[in-house]
Amino acid sequence: MSKNLTKRDQDYSKWYNELVVKADLAENSGVRGCMVIKPYGYAIWEKIQAELDRMFKETGHENAYFPLLIPKSYLSKEAQHVDGFAKECAVVTHYRLKNAEDGSGVIVDPEAKLEEELIIRPTSETIIWSTYKRWIESYRDLPIKINQWANVMRWEMRTRLFLRTSEFLWQEGHTAHALESEAVEETKLILDIYEEFAQNFMAMPVVKGVKTESERFAGAVDTYCIEALMQDGKALQAGTSHFLGQNFAKAFDVQYTSKEGKREHVWASSWGVSTRLIGGLIMTHSDDLGLVLPPKLAPIQVVIVPIHRNDDQLDAISEKVDGLVKELRKAGVSVKFDNRTFHKPGFKFAEYELKGVPLRIAIGPRDLENGTVEIARRDTLKKETIDFDTIVPFVKETLDAIQDNLYQRALTFREDNTTEVDTFDEFKKVLKEKGGFISAHWDGTTETEDKIAEITKASIRCIPLDVVYEEGICVFSGKKSKHRVLFAKSY
Repeated sequence: MSKNLTKRDQDYSKWYNELVVKADLAENSGVRGCMVIKPYGYAIWEKIQAELDRMFKETGHENAYFPLLIPKSYLSKEAQHVDGFAKECAVVTHYRLKNAEDGSGVIVDPEAKLEEELIIRPTSETIIWSTYKRWIESYRDLPIKINQWANVMRWEMRTRLFLRTSEFLWQEGHTAHALESEAVEETKLILDIYEEFAQNFMAMPVVKGVKTESERFAGAVDTYCIEALMQDGKALQAGTSHFLGQNFAKAFDVQYTSKEGKREHVWASSWGVSTRLIGGLIMTHSDDLGLVLPPKLAPIQVVIVPIHRNDDQLDAISEKVDGLVKELRKAGVSVKFDNRTFHKPGFKFAEYELKGVPLRIAIGPRDLENGTVEIARRDTLKKETIDFDTIVPFVKETLDAIQDNLYQRALTFREDNTTEVDTFDEFKKVLKEKGGFISAHWDGTTETEDKIAEITKASIRCIPLDVVYEEGICVFSGKKSKHRVLFAKSY
């Protein structure tokens, strides 16, 4: 299976596109720019959902659901917001179809035009803040900490499965607070949750930072982000958390009566991650043989493949494996016993290698006699023969080792591909020959930021939150700079 997979060093983009399809994660649909997420790919998303949902609820957030369709007038209320999304919006103009008189099929009924067009949500700030106006009257109604699992639509001309599609799945949090400090604290709390999830579950190291003014979310005062580095040296924005100030509260006149009896506008945050994380997972760990999945997010953590020549041997292996499967599941390990007889073991080995299953156990008649099995790790491809009685503790320990190894490997890659430069010539040379994150001084102006992007196609990914304030000279303009920022080409 992997023999037909393009090598990463030949064409990274083609490798990625082929892998998503061959590993049965997703495929393009009959709707341009939209994808079908297949069961194996959706199982990864369910794991992502489950862990994030738990983390959100542990910090006091609740789930709700808001309409898919948003009145056009709502988007007009926050000027920056509508400017940011206007070119990406899909618009519903009619509410009925009818059969064409010539029998050619259905057509839009011209008499069924909506009085006001409806926008398929590109994000839900406007519909949610119009709702919060009804929910919030007093300080006793605050804070509101709502999360929504939903789909959104942002019209895209150039799409790529998981990374950029017109419709995608995500979670979006929207909170309302009495105090500015509470909203800022919320924004940073969520950023910490995203960092913890990316590093502890995705095994993907990230840099926490704040976006420049030109890269902020439309309508935000500040946008915080986590940025990851992919194997091809490009950056991936993996999650964002926005401090919205009072912009949306003022746009929708959402006020509360304070303890002192004064009417005040509330303070807000919003935040989200999407199915783009699956793309990040693929590009952080996978290799020329297929997917490499961290155990904590792998739909199947262990696959057991029987080696047999006849039904009697398969029956004997199955009887032995049945108890093992129960023990592993009881220990919290997701396991599959692949006893299909219409595929040979070699086919199964290649299939699960391609699908990134962390551990593969092979057991045959000789193993039954010796009381052993062969275990292969997907991350290192190393094989080891162990006693049958030690499988459960060995599996749990090895899954933890794989999770840690994948994180350390990705962290080493990022560190090796983060380069400090002091001149624009160095900047261009590193970008062309090495890629990765480039740490350079910037004078803080949008003009310089735009010029660098125009010349190099590299953007400021973030101003790291742990940035060291040190005076320097801007890599492009030669003007004074207060600190370094991270540049990179990106997805």
